[in-house]
Amino acid sequence: MAAVSSSVAALGAPLAAAGPSVLWYLTRATGAVSLVLLTGALVLGVADVRRLSTANWPRFMIDSLHRSVSLLAIVFLGVHILTSVLDSFTSISLVNAVVPFTGSYRPLWLGLGAVAFDLMLAVIITSLLRGRIGYTGWRAVHWLAYASWPLALVHGLGTGSDVNSGWLLVLSVVCGLAVAAAVLSRVLSGWPAGATGRRVGLAATAAFAIFLLAWLPMGPLGSEWARRSGTPSSLLSHTSTTSKGTTR
Repeated sequence: MAAVSSSVAALGAPLAAAGPSVLWYLTRATGAVSLVLLTGALVLGVADVRRLSTANWPRFMIDSLHRSVSLLAIVFLGVHILTSVLDSFTSISLVNAVVPFTGSYRPLWLGLGAVAFDLMLAVIITSLLRGRIGYTGWRAVHWLAYASWPLALVHGLGTGSDVNSGWLLVLSVVCGLAVAAAVLSRVLSGWPAGATGRRVGLAATAAFAIFLLAWLPMGPLGSEWARRSGTPSSLLSHTSTTSKGTTR
């Protein structure tokens, strides 16, 4: 892994030389796009392609769209991770991006992003091995991977520097409403068949929404979040500049 990190650093040297702001902007942009794509993949999966299919949009087309959006989300996540590693502002390594809670920069919130990424990788790998592990095993991992969306959302809010600027918060709210609408549609469609599972899904969605409403004012929207989130003291002076309108 150390050799891979060195190779990545060597390949990214020209981009890093162009200025850390380039990598910083790329990291923020690809993170936001990844959240949108992950939201789209989740909405298509939760809403159930069988209920969305029409004469003009048959099931195989929507299913193919679901897979394509998921793969595209992985690609943007890869770029997001790569630019984060190459950016000299923070000391994030490839190990930190894959092994949760090993970093020194906002370890909890960065670790949640690593867990989300690992879950998505698990879906890709088990999908490739679906013929060997069987449908039951694949489906179990597939449903577990839906947890990557709330983890990715909290990761973005916890590690990002754009929550107070408004656009990331608005984007997160829109994505949250889309997921909530998909879950509600799935829960109500076919009720009361499988009522227990539907109640669990509805309760989990409501609990997560309540958590966000309680956490955001005390967390990323509260005072001194940079310090409380685990930003190294050596970077706090740079991070404080962010609140004054710079790119950090």
